[in-house]
Amino acid sequence: MNPVIETRQASRHYGEGDTLVKALDEVSLQIQPGEFTAIVGPSGSGKSTLLQLVGGLDIPSEGSIHLSGKAISQMSGRELSDFRRDHIGFIFQAYNLIPVLTAAENCEYIMLLQGIAEKERRERVRAMLERVGLGGKENRRPNQLSGGQQQRVAVARAMVSQPDIILADEPTANLDSQTGADLLDMMHELNRKEGMTFVFSTHDPMIMERATRLVHLRDGRIEQEEHRA
Repeated sequence: MNPVIETRQASRHYGEGDTLVKALDEVSLQIQPGEFTAIVGPSGSGKSTLLQLVGGLDIPSEGSIHLSGKAISQMSGRELSDFRRDHIGFIFQAYNLIPVLTAAENCEYIMLLQGIAEKERRERVRAMLERVGLGGKENRRPNQLSGGQQQRVAVARAMVSQPDIILADEPTANLDSQTGADLLDMMHELNRKEGMTFVFSTHDPMIMERATRLVHLRDGRIEQEEHRA
């Protein structure tokens, strides 16, 4: 099986000379399709930097990043933008919903850019919002939803376009523990049933408990890995 994510000696440095900071230092990592992986470590360990490189939101100073066999670190700006749109779903700690759009419109937006027909878009959105427990709330805007409901919209938005990879940066950070646990259980179930690949950047014990693989970072390097059944 070919990895869906592969980093090869990937480094991200900031500054130079005496002010050089190695946020990520020669990280080589393979993630197979369908994994539920958590990248963990203390603040400043390089978790978010690695997720940003894998998501094409930043480029490595050295090394390369391959997603679904494509070297995204060598793509032009437009190529990378199109690749992200079609292959990667993002879940951010701050939700990043568009405030003037309804829950359904937020979910539909990426598929609109992809050129998917209106009938299919509407059917997919309705089914996904139902699946994340937001049936009947399709027409509410973000300010009419609780934090947990907004994050559910963000999860639905990330998954409804059926990407190869879901990247989640501290997705439970702004949620109470029960809401966070419910959301993680839902994502874990979708991972098992749909085979979607999830990669989390986190220090939340609830995510670590559910992950089937833990990648421990420290000072920009992989310190150890744990695989679980």
